[in-house]
Amino acid sequence: MRFPFDVTASRHPSRRSCVLARRGVVCSSQPLAAEAGLEMLRRGGNAVDAAIAAAAALTVTEPTSNGLGGDAFALIWADGRLHGLNSSGRAPALADAETLRRMGGIPREGWPAVTVPGIPAAWAEASRRFGRLPFAELLEPAVYYAENGYPLAPVVSRLWEGEFERFSPLAAEGLFRPWFETFAPGGHAPRAGDTVRLPALAASLREIAETEAESFYRGRLAREMDAWSRKTGGWLRYEDLAAHSPEWVEPMSVDYRGYQVWELPPNGHGLVVLETLGILDGLPAPDGSPEGVHRAVEALKLAYADGKANIAEPADMRCGAGEFLREGYLASRRALIGPRALFPEPGSPECGGTVYLCAADGEGNMVSWIQSNYQNFGSGVVVPGTGIALHNRGCNFSLDPASPNVLAPGKRPYHTIIPGFLSRAGRPIGPFGVMGAFMQPQGHVQALINMIDLGMNPQEALDAPRWQWYEGKSIGLEPGFDAGTAAELAARGHEISRGDPIDFGRGQIIWQSEDGTLCAATEPRADGGIAAY
Repeated sequence: MRFPFDVTASRHPSRRSCVLARRGVVCSSQPLAAEAGLEMLRRGGNAVDAAIAAAAALTVTEPTSNGLGGDAFALIWADGRLHGLNSSGRAPALADAETLRRMGGIPREGWPAVTVPGIPAAWAEASRRFGRLPFAELLEPAVYYAENGYPLAPVVSRLWEGEFERFSPLAAEGLFRPWFETFAPGGHAPRAGDTVRLPALAASLREIAETEAESFYRGRLAREMDAWSRKTGGWLRYEDLAAHSPEWVEPMSVDYRGYQVWELPPNGHGLVVLETLGILDGLPAPDGSPEGVHRAVEALKLAYADGKANIAEPADMRCGAGEFLREGYLASRRALIGPRALFPEPGSPECGGTVYLCAADGEGNMVSWIQSNYQNFGSGVVVPGTGIALHNRGCNFSLDPASPNVLAPGKRPYHTIIPGFLSRAGRPIGPFGVMGAFMQPQGHVQALINMIDLGMNPQEALDAPRWQWYEGKSIGLEPGFDAGTAAELAARGHEISRGDPIDFGRGQIIWQSEDGTLCAATEPRADGGIAAY
């Protein structure tokens, strides 16, 4: 076993240690979901089968973050190389930006922010291409938990209570009654330890399993979504669902201090991670000092300014994603970083709520998988009798006609959910990810700095207190973040606040050693679990 870190080290307060295995491992924000994945490995399945089973179980055990009505992305190492899967959905054909401009914006509750869901199609597509077990078998644990019940975990309970409070003012509106009937049938959010049963969701999962997701896009479930949309004034139609198809894409990468960091190309914002690392790679390596943290924050701000101004449906971007990673452009952005906090502005290169899980098996297959409702339970729109909670990913569209990300029919929005992957000299090291909307690139960057620059093992890298840039010069720091570093950042002009750990992302990491030993870590900010053998 050869790792470039000490697997026994624990320099941050934590109740967790690295989990080591050889035959397979699954990391998830929910232990029951991780066990669902491990069950598939024990049945003779591979890492892709395990990831799909865990992902399906998460729609049941953590519906506060993802569900059948959300989107999914994946990076899959199989057949000796990395494959990218984008299953984000498009705006309905009836979507009308002008109507939303007259309304004053895109509301996060209700139909306007609903785009075509991509999660069930992602499961089916990944299974068809790389899976080993029958697709229906992969959803069995999810169906079991939805039908027979499971005890609610503490962090999910807290998120569920927050969503109950969010939707309570809408309880009298007919559009939102199915949410309360499905997710708060007792008139309140379930509490930690309560047994949660979701029978309608169980039936939908079983139908998706039996039809390999065809019912969801071109069958009964699609017709149910169409009917509810028509009845309650939505734009989503059967034809929008039928047109959905996941897309296999080529992952993008940058070299960072001898490692190759991989992300998916737009419409997701993995580009922000790569540009940040590209800027930092030309600076002294972060060493945990206030100066190192300052430079990392400033690099992230510059990359995010570019991302927010430019990332969109690839065909609508003014510049190709690769233009932001050219060394000449990275050098120009790097030169802007000085001793004081800056107010970031986008550059001009010359152009030619979410769950994250990861899995690896003993055969060399690895999966980095992420899926999301966007904002917790998403839009609050639940299709009666199905348990399908529809996401509100359309909130990430712009209504500015000049923006490349402006809402238009058939277009995919700027997307925040990003799976990551790490390799070195052509050898796969493993999947990593940190969920949490606009925190995700920031979590990726910090986890990588912790491991590559500071020599932390994966569990230490997740345990370490995080910073989060909000806007302008404003950054939040977790409780436990070093007070001296915080004071130095404030002296450099950063506007410092302290935040709740639950808002600083939740991640999972698998690192494979040179001899094939798997080192796995999960998130202390979640109810995370690792299943291994």
